[in-house]
Amino acid sequence: MKTHNFYAGPSILPEFTKERTAEAVMNFAGTGLSVMEVSHRSKEFVAVMDEARDLVKELLEVPADYEVLFLQGGASTQFYMVPFNLMKTKAAYLNTGTWASKAIKEAKLYGEVIEVASSKDKNFNYIPRGYEVPSDVDYFHITTNNTIFGTEILEDLDVPARIVADMSSDIFSRPIDIKKYDVIYAGAQKNLAPSGVTLVIIKKDILGKVDRPIPTMIDYRTHIDKESMFNTPPTVPVFAALMTLRWLKENGGIKEMEKKNIAKAKLLYDELDRNKMFVPNIPNPEDRSRMNVTFVMAPGFEEFEKEFLDVAAAHNIVGIKGHRSVGGFRASIYNAMPIESVGVLVEAMKEFEAKH
Repeated sequence: MKTHNFYAGPSILPEFTKERTAEAVMNFAGTGLSVMEVSHRSKEFVAVMDEARDLVKELLEVPADYEVLFLQGGASTQFYMVPFNLMKTKAAYLNTGTWASKAIKEAKLYGEVIEVASSKDKNFNYIPRGYEVPSDVDYFHITTNNTIFGTEILEDLDVPARIVADMSSDIFSRPIDIKKYDVIYAGAQKNLAPSGVTLVIIKKDILGKVDRPIPTMIDYRTHIDKESMFNTPPTVPVFAALMTLRWLKENGGIKEMEKKNIAKAKLLYDELDRNKMFVPNIPNPEDRSRMNVTFVMAPGFEEFEKEFLDVAAAHNIVGIKGHRSVGGFRASIYNAMPIESVGVLVEAMKEFEAKH
C-alpha cells in the first residue's frame, strides 16, 4: 500500500526529485562519482548551482536587482542573519506563531523591535489585521505560513517599509510579487528539498546600510560575491532542489501549483466543516493555511483522538499528529502531496464519523 505522508517537515518530496537524486547519489552527471563525493567546484556541480539559481528566478519572476542564494543553517540562522545585516536601529515584526516569536527573540539582540500586532491572545489561530507599520523602521518581518498553528498570509502586503518574509513552508505554492519583498528566506525541507539548504532571495540595495562589522560567514554580500560557494554548499540538498524546480516547471509552474493547492485544501477543509467529529483550529476561512491544515476532535469527542490516529495508520496515513503546543492533528499538504492522498484522509474521517 502507498504511504500517505503528511509530515510537516522534513516532508513529502516529488517522486521525480527522489528518483533522480537517488540516481545522482550513485552516478552524478555521468562522472561515475556520487553527488555526495564530487567537488562542489567541478563543472558538473557548478552547472547544478547555476541552473537552480536560474530556475528560481524564472519560476518566481525575480527581477534583475535581486540575488538568489543557497545557504546553510535553516531559517533559524536567518532569524539573526537578517537583523545583523539589515537593522540599524529598529525593525517591525508581525507575531503570528512560534517561528515569528523566535525571529523576534533574535532580532532583539541587535536593536529595537516593534511588535506591530500579535495573535498570541488566541493561541495564534488568526492573522492580525488593521495594524500600522511605522515608516521609519529598517524593515518589516512577516512569517507567511505558520506550520504549527495552521494560518497563512495569502496576499502580498502593502506597507510603508521594506518587507522581509520567512516563506519556509509556502514558497513556490502560489505566485508572489517579488518586487514587494526585499528579503525572502525559506528552509528547504517543506516545499523544495531535503533539510540542509536554505533559499534566500535578496534585493541587493538593502545591503551595506549597517555600521557594525559583519562576520564574513553571515554577511549576505560574501555569498553573493561567491555565488553561494564561499564555503562548501550542501551538495545533495542543492541537487534535490534543482530536481524539484525542474518538476515545478514541467508541471505548469507556480500558477498551476496554486490551483492544485487550492483544490487540495478545499477538499480537506470542506470535510472538516461538515464532519461532526472534527473542528478546524482556524475559524476564519481567510486565515486558513493551504499548506498545514490543523484540527482537533469536536467537543464531546475528545476521547476518540487516539482511536482516530489508529484509524489513520490503518489507512497508511503518517505524520498527522498535531504539534505538542496545539494538540490534535495536522495534515501538511505541500506541493508534492497528491490530491489522492488528501482523499484517503477525507475518506478515513468519513468512515470514522459513520462508526460513531
